[in-house]
Amino acid sequence: MLLDHAAVMTHDPPSATPRAILDYWYSEAVRSHWFNATPELDGEIRMRFEAVWEQAVAGALAHWRDTAEGVLALAIVLDQFPLNMFRGTARSFSSEQAAVALAHEAVARGLDGKLPPQMRVFLYMPLMHSESLTDQDASVRLFEAAGLTENLAFARHHREIIRRFGRFPHRNAPLRRVSTADESDYLASDEAFRG
Repeated sequence: MLLDHAAVMTHDPPSATPRAILDYWYSEAVRSHWFNATPELDGEIRMRFEAVWEQAVAGALAHWRDTAEGVLALAIVLDQFPLNMFRGTARSFSSEQAAVALAHEAVARGLDGKLPPQMRVFLYMPLMHSESLTDQDASVRLFEAAGLTENLAFARHHREIIRRFGRFPHRNAPLRRVSTADESDYLASDEAFRG
């Protein structure tokens, strides 16, 4: 069920179920406004996801790992929610390893194959967001196998950054890492990906 923007802004938070998370995530309101989110929509997303994110980080939603729908919802909660809600801070990456482990487990169990290709995007994204070249290689293979051309281009770009620097220089400031001279030059260049 897709929710319109007005409905999203007035409904109570959904139950903490994979279906409720996915219905909200794929709603028209979130899809059409996410990248230029207003403070109101940011607040709405935080209200709907933060408690679920905290439960997922604590391991309280491990039973969601048993279904394709459940692992996709968990991947969104562990990866997309903190990256976008806590952007520019170390907290943005605080559940990254849990999301990466979840993605690898889901692929190993074949749960990704139970989702339509377009829905696999968010399951594979934690691998693309990882600073591990092994994870980067896996994301490229998975996006390519699923025929997700646009995401494949991003994955290849991310992989090249990791090959070049061994990490994402864009994270240096929020993680209080000192940038090398090469990283500083890169971050100041038009080449730097600032998505």
